[in-house]
Amino acid sequence: MNGITDRVLRGTVLVSLARIMVNILSMLSTIILAWFLVPADFGLVAIAGTVIFVISVATELSLSSALVRHKAPDESHLSAAFTLNAVRSLGISLFTAAISWPIATFFGDQRLVPIMWAFAGSLFIGGLVNPRMALAQRDLQFWQDSVVQIGQKLAGLIASFAWAYAFRDYWALVAGSVATQVSAVILSYAVLPFRPRILFRHVREFFGFSGWIMASQIVNTLNWRFDQFLVGKMFGAATLGTYNMGSNLAQIATREAILPLTKPLFPAFVAIREDKERLAAAYLRVQRIVSGIALPAGVGLTLVAEPLIALFLGKEWAPSVPVFQAIAFIGGIQALGMLVHPLAMALDQTSSLFRRDVMILGMRLAALVAGAWLMGVSGVIIGVVVTGLFTLLLNLMFVRRLIGLPISHQISANGRSLLGVSTMALMLFWIDPLLAVDNDWTGTALRLALLIGAGALTYLACVALAWKLKGAPDGLETEVVRIVRKLIRAKHPL
Repeated sequence: MNGITDRVLRGTVLVSLARIMVNILSMLSTIILAWFLVPADFGLVAIAGTVIFVISVATELSLSSALVRHKAPDESHLSAAFTLNAVRSLGISLFTAAISWPIATFFGDQRLVPIMWAFAGSLFIGGLVNPRMALAQRDLQFWQDSVVQIGQKLAGLIASFAWAYAFRDYWALVAGSVATQVSAVILSYAVLPFRPRILFRHVREFFGFSGWIMASQIVNTLNWRFDQFLVGKMFGAATLGTYNMGSNLAQIATREAILPLTKPLFPAFVAIREDKERLAAAYLRVQRIVSGIALPAGVGLTLVAEPLIALFLGKEWAPSVPVFQAIAFIGGIQALGMLVHPLAMALDQTSSLFRRDVMILGMRLAALVAGAWLMGVSGVIIGVVVTGLFTLLLNLMFVRRLIGLPISHQISANGRSLLGVSTMALMLFWIDPLLAVDNDWTGTALRLALLIGAGALTYLACVALAWKLKGAPDGLETEVVRIVRKLIRAKHPL
């Protein structure tokens, strides 16, 4: 256990550092483009981007996951995975180009046609990525993936900034997306050399694992992108631009705080899946770490959203604040059940995942449509929150069925994080009205810095005190102390 745990922790640290860099680049790209472009530009590309995302994710074959789970993948499996991905990417590229005119007619904007053609080309290129990357993750080696992620995001930032500076139009967003896909493919072969062959073996073997996952992804894609379709169709591109801005920024800040911690878990859970008691202990241990980071990140960002958006994007983006708050809050709270996906995949419960996703989709569609019809965009935001809480409950129930952990145990195991977040929220509610600062850029920056500092200190102090009073049990605090001691010993060996 210790060997696997140490490798998972090392992988988590590496992926976390990479994601921090990626998040910084993503935030920087968004902020820069918000200076050069208007909300309608973001909304127009968001329509095309949402269609592309739905097509891409809904047809994803999960071949990387199949390679990770395979007992002994060889070069023929890698070539077969490359071939299937290439065929798939060619098919969806042609399909995307074919539906560009109907999509443009449906949304009443013919500018969508060339945008979707550009995205179609990038889809095909993205499907040629090196399948050997999956084997590195299978061996709990993540530096290659980290290099690719940082490199592709940097390439996208440079391309989008250059176009925005030169032309100041929505094509800057498209240029950044295409550059990201192209650089990802190039870098994947640079860090892990591999010469694929066209090979159609192992198709049944791959689809035996990927079938239910693919069905689940189709449902999930409709689930998590339907709000953007709804807002774009009912309220127009400009409203979608502000909605999409708030949603994207919040997801970068919350989802990306969780992803580095969950990415190494699928191969780790696969390695110990036969020992349910050990698996349950490992799940609970990592879940406490995830919630200890994601909960304060999500709730904290919810509470500082207004000065954060005003400072970095400008007051014209104020309508995106409620969206940012809703997504950030739900992203933080859902950390309590976020690990269910790698757990279910490791236990071959992909069909159960699909049934869970269908239930969430039904609830979400009803809530979003009713909210939009009755209350406009505000109703959509309320629907997002309600369905997010419903999803959390389903995830907790699913984990109970998979490994026998009662819901009360799953929640109480995160008691210190929940206590710290509650105390932090009360502190910020109390201190914010007392801050007498000007409403200019300097005053807004000072207010934001004071709120973040007060929130962080309150959370850390509360969690540390509760941990000490509890007798220093196993948890995120233990891992932090352990890592710090290792760093000290490495710097000052005896």
